[in-house]
Amino acid sequence: MPALSPTWTVERIELLKRHFEAGLSCREIAADIGVSRNAVIGKLSRLNLTRGRSLDERRLQDRTSAPRAPKAVPRLQFEMLATIYGGADAPVATGPIDDANRCSLMELREYSCRWPISTPGAEDFRFCGNAAQDGQPYCTGHSRLAYRPNSRGRLMRG
Repeated sequence: MPALSPTWTVERIELLKRHFEAGLSCREIAADIGVSRNAVIGKLSRLNLTRGRSLDERRLQDRTSAPRAPKAVPRLQFEMLATIYGGADAPVATGPIDDANRCSLMELREYSCRWPISTPGAEDFRFCGNAAQDGQPYCTGHSRLAYRPNSRGRLMRG
């Protein structure tokens, strides 16, 4: 059985570096050297050769970038959904959903609204907690968001 020759010889590595410095794409380098594009990408990674921004440039941009927008409050979410989905066939709520009854999972009662507020696992995660009507899992305001009348089988066109 013949001995296998290594894929990355000293000559191939030098050629890889020269082509990389010249700005050739990984596909072009692979075709010239005689290896796969993935082999070129892997070797460049192991040699820590990158064309992207340096770590210092990324850190500087992270520090100078604009702060992230705060999470939308439920009232704004409701108004947005009411604007998008509101129509003649669906009533639109006239006011904000009361947020005075927010509660944790352990504080939920049988007739409490189970609409999640925030992101599960987040420190500020709560449930709506308002009174749910007629055995429904949500209060009247959140039921309007969760259940759309005449929406089954209908295509949304825009």
